Amino acid sequence: MKSLMTLISALLMALALPAWASVSRDDAAAVAQQASGGRVLAVEKTEREGRPVWRVKVLTPQGEVKVILIEVASGRTL
Repeated sequence: MKSLMTLISALLMALALPAWASVSRDDAAAVAQQASGGRVLAVEKTEREGRPVWRVKVLTPQGEVKVILIEVASGRTL
C-alpha cells in the first residue's frame, strides 16, 4: 500500500511539472527571434504586472530595434 501511494504521488507530481516549468533565457531568445525574424541583441529578466518576463531586444531585418516581452511561465509573447 505504501509503494502504491508513493507511485501515485510521483505520478501526480510529474503531471504538475509543466505548471512549474519556466522558459529559459535561450528559449526566450529563440521565441523572439522566430517572432521578429531578426537578430537577438540582449535578453534580461524583468517583471511586468507582477509577473516575471524575459525582455528580449532584437534587430529586425528592416534595421529597427524592437523589444519583445516573453512570459517566463508560458513562453508566450506579450
